[in-house]
Amino acid sequence: MTRVLAIGIYADIDHTALVEEEGAAMLATLDDLAGMPQADRDRIEAVAYRGHAPFGPDQMALLPRLRVIANNGVGYDAIDVAAATERGIVVTNTPGVLNDDVADLAVAMLVAQSRDFERGMRAVRDGSWAQTGELPLARKLSGRTVGILGMGRIGREIADRLVAFKCRIHYQSRTPKDTPAGWTYHADPVDLARGVDDLVVSVVGGPATEGMVSARVLDALGPDGVLVNISRGSVVDEAALIEALEQGRIRGAALDVFRNEPDVDPRLARLPNLLPLPHVGSATVETRAAMGALQRRNLRAMLEGHAPETPVNDPAAVVRQAAGG
Repeated sequence: MTRVLAIGIYADIDHTALVEEEGAAMLATLDDLAGMPQADRDRIEAVAYRGHAPFGPDQMALLPRLRVIANNGVGYDAIDVAAATERGIVVTNTPGVLNDDVADLAVAMLVAQSRDFERGMRAVRDGSWAQTGELPLARKLSGRTVGILGMGRIGREIADRLVAFKCRIHYQSRTPKDTPAGWTYHADPVDLARGVDDLVVSVVGGPATEGMVSARVLDALGPDGVLVNISRGSVVDEAALIEALEQGRIRGAALDVFRNEPDVDPRLARLPNLLPLPHVGSATVETRAAMGALQRRNLRAMLEGHAPETPVNDPAAVVRQAAGG
């Protein structure tokens, strides 16, 4: 029986590589783990994970020899990293390789929402353009002041792209970053929203950012503002967002992520001033191939006794914890 278990739905190229190169056993969902024979589970040392279901202590306990959880994606909020560290398990993710795709999409969504692409496409497709004539005027993006909530790798790529649109850049992060002259730092999300026209959310998910985009942030953004979220649905207070969109307290939103996805709140999905996408930030052939390759390199490095390329927790600390120190 293999030492490697892959959990999740993988593209054919990744499925083939996991089976043929890593000898992985495949499970469609994390829920299937408990159904594996105990003798098979006892041999597993590495998990390649692709999913959003919580991977916590109960699941880890089913794999007593587990040494690494290699996540397919930059966001790892589904994995209980503290629990993994306590058990001597290294967690890795796949940052960097998806920055361009996610940043491209964020800017595209901001453009599409500002210029009302969805209404325009619908008018052409249903023939109403010929009957009603010109559509209402949209809004210009170039020259606006845009806030980036979370100036990490992806946030910086988004900001760099928006500079080409002659946008003024404001940002919020835990500490000021080394940025070009003229970019404005804010220590508080409400203060950031108050100082910009539009707001792009690019923070990590998890308890620390739960509901960070609150009713106060949305009210600070104001009735001419557009919210774009390409991070995690948990970052936005969806009830507050629905009210703000319904009442016109912000002009619009463009979301690639949602709470409880793929089961999107129908009150949100049907709003005409929402541009929704089904979590496709990294969904290109090139980027998904690069993510899968990095996931497998991390997994293979751990099994061969080497340091992984992109650990989430400190491998040295994990080793100390496993040794009881």
